Formats: sequence, C-alpha cells, structure tokens
Amino acid sequence: MMSDKHAALANQSRGRPLSQQELDLAAAMERIYATGEHDYEKVAAALQRDNVARPSGAAGPWSAAVLGDELKRINASLDEAYAKHGIGA
Repeated sequence: MMSDKHAALANQSRGRPLSQQELDLAAAMERIYATGEHDYEKVAAALQRDNVARPSGAAGPWSAAVLGDELKRINASLDEAYAKHGIGA
C-alpha cells in the first residue's frame, strides 16, 4: 500500500488534474495496449469501435493522425499548466 506522501508524488509533474475525457482516453488506451496492440492505426480503430470521445471535444472518426493530435494537445496543455502552476495538481 502506498503512503499518502508517496501517493502525492504519483502526479507531481502535473500542473492540473486530467479532465474526465482525458482519463477516459487513458483508460481506453490502457485496455487496448493490454491486448498487445500498439500500432496507432489499430489503436485508433479500437477507440472508434469503442466510441471513445476525443478529449478536445472535436467530432469525427479516430485515426492515427487524430490520436497523435489529441495526445500532442493534451501534452501541450499539461506543459502549459505546469509552467503556470508548478507541480502537484
């Protein structure tokens, strides 16, 4: 079991909490990766099949390019929040 002190370190590099849509995408990707699939086109197809919403709120089908764009947007947002707020969201 992790202590409260150590649990707080788990997210120390986040400048903000993840949105529910970001958490949903992360959970879906973990489920897909757990099957052994790592090809972005196939991961995107699985996200589409499972009706996972884009965290950006954009409409349209998932593709490898869309997945890459969503992940870049999330990372840029997290980097911006970290620069503004520091650690420990």
